Amino acid sequence: MAAAPSSDTDSGRAESKEASSKWLDAHYDPLANIHTFSSCLALADLHGDGEYKLVVGDLGPSGQQSRLKVLQGPKVLTESPLPALPAAAATFLMDQHEPRTPALALASGPCVYVYKNLRPYFKFSLPHLPLNPLEQDLWNQAKEDRIDPLTLKEMLEGIREKAEVPLSVQSLRFLQLELSEMEAFVNQHKAKTLKRQTVITTMTTLKKNLADEDAVSCLVLGTENKELLVLDPEAFTVLAKMSLPSVPVFLEVSGQFDVEFRLAAACRNGNICILRRDSKGPKYCIELSAQPVGLVRVHKVLVVGSTQDSLHGFTHKGKKLWTVQMPAAILTMNLMEQRARGLQAVMAGLANGEVRIYRDKTLLDVIRTPDAVTSLCFGRYGREDNTLIATTRGGGLMIKILKRTAVFADGGGEVGPPPAQATKLNVPRKTRLYVDQTLREREAGIAMHQTFQTDLYLLRLRAARAYVQALESSLSPVSATAREPLKLHAVVQGLGPTFKLTLHLQNTSTARPILGLLVCFLYEEALYALPRAFFKVPLLVPGLSYPLETFVESLSDKGISDVIKVLVLREGQSAPLLSAHINMPVSEGLAAA
Repeated sequence: MAAAPSSDTDSGRAESKEASSKWLDAHYDPLANIHTFSSCLALADLHGDGEYKLVVGDLGPSGQQSRLKVLQGPKVLTESPLPALPAAAATFLMDQHEPRTPALALASGPCVYVYKNLRPYFKFSLPHLPLNPLEQDLWNQAKEDRIDPLTLKEMLEGIREKAEVPLSVQSLRFLQLELSEMEAFVNQHKAKTLKRQTVITTMTTLKKNLADEDAVSCLVLGTENKELLVLDPEAFTVLAKMSLPSVPVFLEVSGQFDVEFRLAAACRNGNICILRRDSKGPKYCIELSAQPVGLVRVHKVLVVGSTQDSLHGFTHKGKKLWTVQMPAAILTMNLMEQRARGLQAVMAGLANGEVRIYRDKTLLDVIRTPDAVTSLCFGRYGREDNTLIATTRGGGLMIKILKRTAVFADGGGEVGPPPAQATKLNVPRKTRLYVDQTLREREAGIAMHQTFQTDLYLLRLRAARAYVQALESSLSPVSATAREPLKLHAVVQGLGPTFKLTLHLQNTSTARPILGLLVCFLYEEALYALPRAFFKVPLLVPGLSYPLETFVESLSDKGISDVIKVLVLREGQSAPLLSAHINMPVSEGLAAA
């Protein structure tokens, strides 16, 4: 009889904990047999029916073949074998054709397998790398039976130690064999063409020319050959190639490929390399004190997890903003984005069975799981917008749904003062220089304050003059006058020498149409040629964006580019209403010719 009150108390505690939690437990299967990482998880509406599905690149238990699985709800919808271990999975839109169903890209070994409607669509293979001439000569001799397998092994080991060009996979496999297996291996492979090909280590997507959610995206690949490749979404040709000092393992991108983009790559040497458009190598490099275990971009901050059980926040120029110490080792990281509330946060799965959610260095929530989490994914699943999917170390699958009433308050996960408050500062002793400066500030404090105020007023005056000058000369792409409420946006398309220039002109007024506008182009006539440098604009209806298209011909064959100025004027007035400066890209067509 004494045990009944205790059981009632325990059940009451469980109900109160569930009521106070921000998450609903939708599904948990500890025997789902899914072994993967966060980079191999993706959520997408693969059939265009509004039902979002989960794509999993399953590594499989030890000794079993890796597989591509597609889950709908808690059940596996389709399952197909993979030729090699998956490195990353991503969904992206390849074109503008209807229906707008995304394609699935799965990086495995040296190839990217593209699926549409869950059917194989295209296979992209990494380009072959140049062979070591000594290695090729040795295999040619083995093909003609001029050297025995033992001599071949000794020669290949000498090349591996001294040569700058690495050996091919065929030679590396040969060096791992026992003496009794060498002759059979040589007889089997000596007739085959020797190839050296790298493998893909990481993959992500980059918007092509628009920042919209349903815009066309490019694939960005990181390879074992210390390179980054940007692929065209339709032809799957290499649009750009960038070199890194080490092998990339995590990627984060922002921007659009045709306009401007930043690319952050976490490498195996413990550095974060940041690249920009038209750069062949890193522009900035962040040196970490430990190896990175995850990389997530939250707004304009790069959040890096390290093997020192800590999260670090950096700017895109490498400045360190903050550091948060974790109670256990970080196993996986991913982005949590709640678009309805404009929330972006970092999810970190720890070895002690916790999933911690941080916005900057503020702890928002802690989710406790029955097993350590090895992969995380957050987004729309099925018809629920905010769903958290996690896989555990034992192969379990966990699905949680964020409550619609859940609100993440700053500091909600931490109680009491921060730990840094109890740390004593190492205050240096007062030096003679410090005392002299203090006396000087006491004696000349009024004069120093007056000088500071004078400089501050001059700075404000110059800023105001520059702002007025920009308004009077209409240097901004948005009109500043209430009589002509206009907005201008320009997009350049093409590789050259002929570019397509599209101007999106919009009347931002609520009810009044605008008539009698002109568009004028100012450019260097020695570099570019336009069929019409001056034309009239039709009637602009309020709220609609009007695309005005023209073609720009690049005349220079020296690989240089310039700025084209676009002016929008009113008939009978010389002062422009608004203007835009377009940085034209270098003509790749002339450069290739």
